[in-house]
Amino acid sequence: MKQLIFRSSIRRPRAGRLLLALLVALSLALPPRFAAAASGSAPGDIAVYLEGARLTSDVPPYIVPKLNLTMVPLRVIGEGLGAAVDWTPAARTVTIRQADTLITLRSGQTTAVVDGAQVKLDGAAQVVSGRVMVPLRFVGESLGLTVAWNPAARSISLHDPDVAEPDTGSDPGTGPSGPGTNPGGGTGDPGADPGSGTAGLRGAWISTVYNLDWPSAASAGNADKQKAEFVQLLDDLQGMGLNAVFVQLRAAGDAFYPSALAPWSKYLTGTQGKGPTYDPLAFMIAETHKRGMEFHAWFNPFRAGLDAKTDGLAPNHVMLQHPEWIVLSGGKPYLNPGLPDARRHIIDAILDAVKGYDIDGVHLDDYFYPSSGQFPDAAAYAANNPLNLKLADWRRANINAFVSDLGQAVHAAKPGVRFGISPFGVWRNNNVDPTGSPTRAGVTDYDNMYADVRTWIKNGWIDYVAPQLYWSFDTLSAPYGKLVDWWSNEVRGTDVDLYIGHSPYKLGTPEAGWQSANEIIRQLDYGKSRPEVDGDVFFSAKDLRANPLGIQDALRGYYAAGN
Repeated sequence: MKQLIFRSSIRRPRAGRLLLALLVALSLALPPRFAAAASGSAPGDIAVYLEGARLTSDVPPYIVPKLNLTMVPLRVIGEGLGAAVDWTPAARTVTIRQADTLITLRSGQTTAVVDGAQVKLDGAAQVVSGRVMVPLRFVGESLGLTVAWNPAARSISLHDPDVAEPDTGSDPGTGPSGPGTNPGGGTGDPGADPGSGTAGLRGAWISTVYNLDWPSAASAGNADKQKAEFVQLLDDLQGMGLNAVFVQLRAAGDAFYPSALAPWSKYLTGTQGKGPTYDPLAFMIAETHKRGMEFHAWFNPFRAGLDAKTDGLAPNHVMLQHPEWIVLSGGKPYLNPGLPDARRHIIDAILDAVKGYDIDGVHLDDYFYPSSGQFPDAAAYAANNPLNLKLADWRRANINAFVSDLGQAVHAAKPGVRFGISPFGVWRNNNVDPTGSPTRAGVTDYDNMYADVRTWIKNGWIDYVAPQLYWSFDTLSAPYGKLVDWWSNEVRGTDVDLYIGHSPYKLGTPEAGWQSANEIIRQLDYGKSRPEVDGDVFFSAKDLRANPLGIQDALRGYYAAGN
């Protein structure tokens, strides 16, 4: 069933903070970048789901045909959170208050006022039966939410990309030691078919959280079914010309391998802490290397859980073992990067996989500090700041220490294992820092996630960087080509390889530039023209397998031609 997925990672963290919080606060667990569309609505009604929870209202969402806009009730979201929502009939204005944030929407106006700043809407807010309706694109693009429209089921699913990977992604991963190498022991012939590692890294991220890419929810506890699914997944990816996979082994303080520091992931058996009847990591590595492909172990570093609930957690989960390490931000639990013991715990859990398995690489996505919202770490700041750094500099120092320490630990355990990170695609905007990229991203690595990727590259703490460049050439706020040029310049003259993260999940969406699979091919060609670009990674496997706009044939033909 085809779904159109809209996402913009150019976010306004200040202007959108409250509305994003309102949406996310109703969170139940549902996959990022799309949501299941079990309608249950009256014939003709549009059903709206937020993190899998059906939002109900006496005024259903509706489409404005001339503008091609879907209008969504805002008040029901606010009331679900418990925010103060006031409607002034005389002024035809709704105000939403929460904490120190104030949002004002007036019927008929195409702008909203958020903390005194004007935020443009795609269409005018409307009042229907006393309910304020706002354009879906305002929620999706202005606030950085993933929005999936399922025309067959007439349903809309909203999801915060920070819940899972990268948009993020949150929604990502990165690449290995370069063309044709198999540092972890892959057995492929360097001159073999596509997928053998002959023309640079060509990888795909495989998300396990929410059973997104593998294993399927239907395979819970069924070893044979899970094995068959993974074999088919590898065959499909290699058939498109890919030669590497980045498999998510730690999504939320759990593990896809035996570890005393983390429970077995619930996505294997349906119950966290209940182990499978086989060793999934050993099986996946063996099948991957059998095809001459590289296997990279992908870890979400600081995300401790998908929500604040502790029922259903295994006894050895870090949220139960060390609640003093946990910080709640936007209702989501994080391991506090400001605590050295918490950082060490993550490193030790990753080393269990490094030491015990023949992996080719250790890969982190962009889960460091959350990109928006409050992060209450005042106590850690006061207790662990011997240099008396400013808060932002202290947070960056924490992440720097973690990256440096993890890289040293990985290479000490196994010198041949590559260590890399897939950050958000914009380090800093050049209107803030003249050495930044010519972009106007609402979120940046340095200022919002406290990830100083430039320092990691300059110091050689990572072997590769794989920025998530999830925009087209036509995106004005973050043009793809300009960003490739910027990242190429950053790695030039260093020993750090550059892999580009691509977004096939955007193909077929109304976002500028994504109406043809040729957008991806143009991006690959552009990378070939830059000697610093050593490969490409696609988010994610399920989106490639869904074959939007014929991307499978496009890739197959591109790589078969020797590109």
